[in-house]
Amino acid sequence: MKLLKSVLISSLLAAASFSASAKTEIINGAGASFPHPIYAKWAEEYQKETGIRINYQAIGSGGGIRQITAKTVDFGASDAPLDVKKLAKEDMIQFPMVMGAIVPVINVPGIEPGALKLTGKILADIYMGNIKKWNDERISALNPGVNIPNQAIYVVHRSDGSGTTYNFTDYLSRVSSEWKENIGKNTDITWPKKATTIGGNGNAGVANFVRRTRGAIGYVEYAYAKQNSLTYTQLASADGKFLQPNMDTFQAAAANADWANAPGFRLLLNNQPGADSWPMTAATFILMHKDQKNAKKAQHIIDFFEWSYEKGGDFAVGLDYIPMPEAVVEMVENVWKKDLTTDGKTIIK
Repeated sequence: MKLLKSVLISSLLAAASFSASAKTEIINGAGASFPHPIYAKWAEEYQKETGIRINYQAIGSGGGIRQITAKTVDFGASDAPLDVKKLAKEDMIQFPMVMGAIVPVINVPGIEPGALKLTGKILADIYMGNIKKWNDERISALNPGVNIPNQAIYVVHRSDGSGTTYNFTDYLSRVSSEWKENIGKNTDITWPKKATTIGGNGNAGVANFVRRTRGAIGYVEYAYAKQNSLTYTQLASADGKFLQPNMDTFQAAAANADWANAPGFRLLLNNQPGADSWPMTAATFILMHKDQKNAKKAQHIIDFFEWSYEKGGDFAVGLDYIPMPEAVVEMVENVWKKDLTTDGKTIIK
């Protein structure tokens, strides 16, 4: 009898579990790898609190834009913001979710994290293949007293369509006229043939290749540098001061962001003025269609983003991202209320 009771209870529990899982709302998003660590953390905490599952795939900004355009996901994510014409054409809204920083990471024997100084111009020359050895006189002159080996440089870049690449090449275009004139900025570029290059998929792929390749340099979101224990460099600010990548320098750069005068929230934060402003700082964006076929699901999506703004700040700071200011969140909420509709009726009250 006890055995039968046990079997019956187990069956009932299994049925209850199946019923609960069947009712679980799943929201699908895809795109930028830059914010993946914080989106994964927010999704984990939000599911604990609400039971709603956020399934986010870090496939790169280009993939995220393609999937949301094709309506195969509920939201897309990109570090390369779309211009207002593209948004209008696709009938989409765009809003910034969080800010973070891009850092140069290296694998040079004997060099400790934060010990090596680089300028934007030198970084551009490395990626153009104008500087091929770590002990090049231009690098050595910036780093007296640092024992830099005679090591060949291997340039690691993104192999996928990447908003991180868009922001990185935007920065290089601002600090190097040669880069701007000959290469420019985009999510996917033709990398200079003079450099010895390696392509990695996503921020994680770049981090992995840098970690495995002696002499490598790459660019990743700071959370990936920390998670992979990579050696980051100092970088000169727009005012010429050499800075360590940390929350103070990231926030100094973010403080100058003029979101109120950015149509479609399209704003790049590279090379902001101020001696203490980290020069490669970027926002990451969410893309959604204005016309939502399922009003209930759309409300669930917005509830998640609103929760992330209101309760996710500490998690963001813990992973070295910068939460969006309250004034910007209010602007975003007004866009939700005005533009998200089902059958011509607004969804968000």
